[in-house]
Amino acid sequence: MSSELIFISGFIVFILIMLALDLGLFAKNDKPVSLKRAGIMSAVWVTLALCFYALILKYGHLLHNVDNIAALQEINIKHFHHLKFNPNDLSGSLQLYRNNLGLEFITGYVVEYALSVDNIFVMVLIFTAFAVNQKHYHKVLFWGIIGAVIMRFSFIFLGSTLITHFHWILYLFGAFLVYTGVTMFINRNQDDEIDPENHKIVKFASKYFAVHPQFEGDKFFVKINRKKMITPLFLVLLIIEVTDLVFAVDSIPAIFSITKDPYIVFFSNIFAILGLRSMFFLLVNIIDKFHYLKVGLAVLLAFIGVKMLAANYVDQIGLTTTNSLLIILAILVISVVASLIFPQKEEAKG
Repeated sequence: MSSELIFISGFIVFILIMLALDLGLFAKNDKPVSLKRAGIMSAVWVTLALCFYALILKYGHLLHNVDNIAALQEINIKHFHHLKFNPNDLSGSLQLYRNNLGLEFITGYVVEYALSVDNIFVMVLIFTAFAVNQKHYHKVLFWGIIGAVIMRFSFIFLGSTLITHFHWILYLFGAFLVYTGVTMFINRNQDDEIDPENHKIVKFASKYFAVHPQFEGDKFFVKINRKKMITPLFLVLLIIEVTDLVFAVDSIPAIFSITKDPYIVFFSNIFAILGLRSMFFLLVNIIDKFHYLKVGLAVLLAFIGVKMLAANYVDQIGLTTTNSLLIILAILVISVVASLIFPQKEEAKG
């Protein structure tokens, strides 16, 4: 068995174990998730991501079965790392490669985690619009995250294949991210609203499936007069899945600006997604306080888009992955600090 297969198989097994533990911790009683428990799980997921970063620094070369200079040079070209290796120093070259992989992973993780916050804004709106009981949030989010993992896996490796065969698609991604960032900035003060009765997903489901008119606890399906029906809670799950699909269209191109290695894209995406549910419960009651965060995310997307469009000049101007990480962190910190220093006025909220 190759080291690449062992690495990926081990990661998938790890995901399954952590999802099982996460479900057990959150669903051990039929009560809303407490702030304390959400804080603990958020800290756990961030710690696990940092541990995985350390693992890449030590064993990252096993990800692609790299054990000689020739293989290293091939991967370097294939994934556009732009690293300069000493052909007479395999050990030092491998360390340089691992350090770069680790930096790409942690930068991609920060970008994905930050963009996930915008997802939380929408999730809060969905749960509020459909009047979902807070004690059922964890079940909807758990199954929503499983669906998101599967969708991201498909999107990432499809995107990687397209980039490998059509490198120009990166410029398309870049232009799209700049457009998304500008649009997000222009619409930053608009109030998002969700109409449960006229929502497209609700209309679609009502057309093709039997929909039960009311919630039945935490059930997604019920049987009424021998007829199986979907509940409003399942409709909420469908809407959240479609929402994540829309967000993936932004986030996946964004991380391809950081790294072209599909495994690193996948790892950073999955760690961000797995930490999303605990972060949701941590921020659900205070998310409105970070009113400048959307501005920060808009600037972040525009910066990443411009970086992709100027890919041929990035190395010339010295914009390394480390510099990109520092710029990204600065954008996020400034938007959060500005939100706290200049709180939104009550009348503006109304």
